[in-house]
Amino acid sequence: MESNADGSLSQDELWKKLQITDHEGSKLTSELEKTGIAIQEKIIKNGKITYKLSIKSKFINTLPVENSPCLICPVEQQCSLDGDISPKTCKLIEEWVIKDAS
Repeated sequence: MESNADGSLSQDELWKKLQITDHEGSKLTSELEKTGIAIQEKIIKNGKITYKLSIKSKFINTLPVENSPCLICPVEQQCSLDGDISPKTCKLIEEWVIKDAS
């Protein structure tokens, strides 16, 4: 796939890469614009008007998971929602949430 000078892909190329239809891509674009994650920009490619998506911000807020006990949990591999070891019953998560809330 050929990218633009800035390394981005046009929307039609992106939809092909993601294997989604134009309709699905249009819905995705609307959601990304509504949430402020991306903006749609008009471009000229091969003499035709098309569009590309540009990410507005590459910043990812890690604050909600910083210091999460799950990141260093020794039994994380055995943890599951319906298992003996579960986020629902984990004392470390409970303490972390209480500490973070205060």
